Amino acid sequence: MKFGVLVFPGSNCDHDTHHVVDAIAHQPVTYLWHASEDLQGCDAILVPGGFAYGDYLRTGAIARFAPVMQSVKKFAQNGGLVMGICNGFQILCEAGLLPGALMRNASQHYICKQTFLRTETNNSPFTHGLSRGQVLQMPIGHMEGNYFCDSDTLETLKKQDRIAFRYATREGTVTAAANPNGSLENIAGVLNEGRNVLGLMPHPDRSSEALLGSADGLRLFQAMAESLATAR
Repeated sequence: MKFGVLVFPGSNCDHDTHHVVDAIAHQPVTYLWHASEDLQGCDAILVPGGFAYGDYLRTGAIARFAPVMQSVKKFAQNGGLVMGICNGFQILCEAGLLPGALMRNASQHYICKQTFLRTETNNSPFTHGLSRGQVLQMPIGHMEGNYFCDSDTLETLKKQDRIAFRYATREGTVTAAANPNGSLENIAGVLNEGRNVLGLMPHPDRSSEALLGSADGLRLFQAMAESLATAR
C-alpha cells in the first residue's frame, strides 16, 4: 500500500504528515504535486494543513481547482481513502467532497492550542480502532475552523452517524467552553456519505509522537493502514 501527501503552494504541514506516515507509521509514502493529475498509484490520499495558495479568496477556494484535486475527486468517488487535515478539511469542503464550510473563528482570532476531542463514531476506516466516546488530545492551529452547515445537512450527518469528532473537555463532556472556534455543535470532524473521506480541523500529524505532547493522532494513520491492509 502507498500513501500520497498533496503539496500546494503554501502547504506547511506536508513534511509533518509525510514524516508521520514514513518514520512513525512505517508505511510507504510519496509527495503529490498540485499541478500533476498523477496520483502515482497511491492507495490513500492525505491533504495536509497550511495555507494553500495563500488562502486567497477564501481558504481552499483556489486549491479545489488544482489538477491534482480533479484526480482526488475521482479517487474518492471510487471509494479511495482521503483524509483532510485543517486546511485540507477546508479544501475538501470547497471541492464538494465533504458537506458544510469552515468559517472564521467566532473570536475573530487565530487559535493555536491543545484541544480534546470526543470520538463520535468508530464506524469508519479512520476511527475503527477507537471506542465511541474515547477522548483524544490534538492541537489546532487555524483562523477559519468554525464548522457550519445548514439544518438539513446537520440532521443528515447525525442520522447517518457521520460526525467523527466533537470538541470536548478532558473528561469527554461536550460544552461551549470546550469549543475553541464556535463550530456548530462542537463539530471538529465529519465524514462523507461513503465514509471514505474524513475532514478534521485538529492536527493528528502534530500529535503522533509523545515528544509532541500526545501520540493520539497516530491512531488515525494506523487505522487507515489497517483498513487498506484488510481490503487487500
